[in-house]
Amino acid sequence: MSWMNHDKLEKNSLLLLGFIIVVVLIGGIIEIIPLFRQETVIEPVQGVRPYTPLELAGYNIYIREGCYNCHSQQIRPLRDEVVRYGHYSLAAESMYDHPFQWGSKRTGPDLARVGGKYSDEWHVAHMIEPRDLVPESIMPSYSFLMHKGAKLHDLPEHLKALRAVGVPYTDDMIKMAAKDAAVQATGEARTDTGGLIERYGDKVIARDFDGQPGIVSEMDALIAYLQVLGTMVDFEAAKDVDEGVL
Repeated sequence: MSWMNHDKLEKNSLLLLGFIIVVVLIGGIIEIIPLFRQETVIEPVQGVRPYTPLELAGYNIYIREGCYNCHSQQIRPLRDEVVRYGHYSLAAESMYDHPFQWGSKRTGPDLARVGGKYSDEWHVAHMIEPRDLVPESIMPSYSFLMHKGAKLHDLPEHLKALRAVGVPYTDDMIKMAAKDAAVQATGEARTDTGGLIERYGDKVIARDFDGQPGIVSEMDALIAYLQVLGTMVDFEAAKDVDEGVL
């Protein structure tokens, strides 16, 4: 009986197509639905937090300037990559990135662990004229970032939009976004009691990143973002997390 049904299915192309579509839809639904529940696919890792407003402004500049075209932010669990760049990437490190910046091309080095690797002064000099520090570099100059003020007034709207897709920004974080960005870029966070540090943690890097105290520049924002990459995770606590490998 089953053979006869199978024979009928094979001889009727429209019926076969219908069954193929049904099977593919069922399989697709089974694979896709779990991805809408982030907590089931990304194991939380101690230390990971949402970006501060200044770091988020830098993240936006990073995307605007197309940095992802030449720099990945994904260290694969291969010996040569781990030796060169550091601990392999965990999915939790990108859980608040919308969109994520894993990338697939490395014209320049991977930046997943660049935070703290170089000084702010190095980053400023590198952005102004890359070949002064890396003679073989083909990266263009981004000196204009020094003279362009970072957009802070619309940061509350950015945070509000990210909260809508699951980033845990609070009402207080949204309300104080512009002020928090300015405070972080001037290094006043340590004296701003009940401010930036309370909202984002005592590991927040707050200082004048570009050496220009009179302006919160796009260079400030971009360097703040670069300096936080790879610094959030407590790898001792995360060393047994295998499910979160990218």
